[in-house]
Amino acid sequence: MHIKPIQVRLAAMNFLEFGVWGAYLISLGNFLGNVGLATKIGWFYAVQGIVSLVMPAVIGIIADRWVQAQKMLSACHILAGAFMAAAGVYCLTASAIEFAPLFALYTMSVAFFMPTIGLANSVAFNALTREGLDTITHFPPIRVFGTVGFICSMLFVNFTQFQTNALQLITSAVLSFCLAAYALTMPKCPVNRAKGGTLADSLGLSAFKLFKQKKMAIFFIFSMLLGVSLQITNSYGNIFITSFSALSEYADTWGARNANALIAISQASETLCILLIPFFLKRFGIKGVMLMAMFAWMLRFALFGLGDTGSGVWLLILSCIVYGIAFDFFNVSGGLYVDQQTSPALRSSAQGLFMIMTNGIGATVGTLSAQALVNSLVFSQTTPEAQHTGWTHAWYIFAAYALVVGVLFALIFKDSKTPTPSEARAYIEESDPAPAGETATRQKK
Repeated sequence: MHIKPIQVRLAAMNFLEFGVWGAYLISLGNFLGNVGLATKIGWFYAVQGIVSLVMPAVIGIIADRWVQAQKMLSACHILAGAFMAAAGVYCLTASAIEFAPLFALYTMSVAFFMPTIGLANSVAFNALTREGLDTITHFPPIRVFGTVGFICSMLFVNFTQFQTNALQLITSAVLSFCLAAYALTMPKCPVNRAKGGTLADSLGLSAFKLFKQKKMAIFFIFSMLLGVSLQITNSYGNIFITSFSALSEYADTWGARNANALIAISQASETLCILLIPFFLKRFGIKGVMLMAMFAWMLRFALFGLGDTGSGVWLLILSCIVYGIAFDFFNVSGGLYVDQQTSPALRSSAQGLFMIMTNGIGATVGTLSAQALVNSLVFSQTTPEAQHTGWTHAWYIFAAYALVVGVLFALIFKDSKTPTPSEARAYIEESDPAPAGETATRQKK
């Protein structure tokens, strides 16, 4: 198959886009723990969901109506990189790192970063269309390089040991600046200053009328309940695995020293699991696939509780493999169900509502709840052994929660409509398999 230069250029753009995120998303909790902010980890992950409730839609409106998307992408990365660089410099120069200034700089950075995921999609779709290429066929292979970029950034900060210090923030900032410059070389995107629709429509708020339908109300409520699980391992997975280095029997194990590299298996699993969805949707239907995702979350957490970085490292690896099913099966099948059950007029708004319920409300509540639990069971303890026991109990509680949600969903949710293979394949190819913890990739769709 002939590959056009624009496809290579777009692959590089996606590589940088998610490389920016991969530099810190998984390892930030480790760094915060090292500088005495372990009890505040949840806020740094919850704020991504909070800003995602509004910022992607607002920036998307600006890009649609007034500023070309490639220029908006560049401007957002300049601002995101500047605030992230400021956060890194503050951490490297301060005699004592305080929560308030670091959190303020970090929040401003992610507020401008989160919209860039949707903007990057818009730039890619426009470029492919201009070249006469089918987005459904040609975008997924390009988007895969985003996950590759995420993994490469994770491995870079792992093997440089930036995962334990503020240089991970500087790495992210440098990549943001590179992409800010590179984005300006992308084909120009059109703007529509006369574009219709209300602000509520653009923000996805008009879809809340779907709660009048009992079936959809139940679905969105369970989406929110499962969304609680989305950011927990992103927030605490790295610091948990690294904590084994404080136990004498695991101090010299490879896994305890290379948590990011171990967790990168999760992102590799995502890339592979997205390919399995058409078969499972055809065989088991949407309810069956979403149940698989819910019980996969239970296994994700339970295997963390059972595993260690010594002889039990295979349990941690299995947990990372299961993550692909937990994340992709839920996000893609859930989005497909919303797409099938809503009218064309509400389709985009409904997708936005799905994101608000899962990656917005659900993930924010889940991360802050996890923070309270981990602070109580783990960081309140004074010895490594007691903290390890606390971690085990915390993971089992998270697993029990996912199990309860799965059982209730199986009993209460009655829809079992099975999409045709062509419907499933079309939606999946249009969806972009986000890396772990991604909070707003599909908001712009």
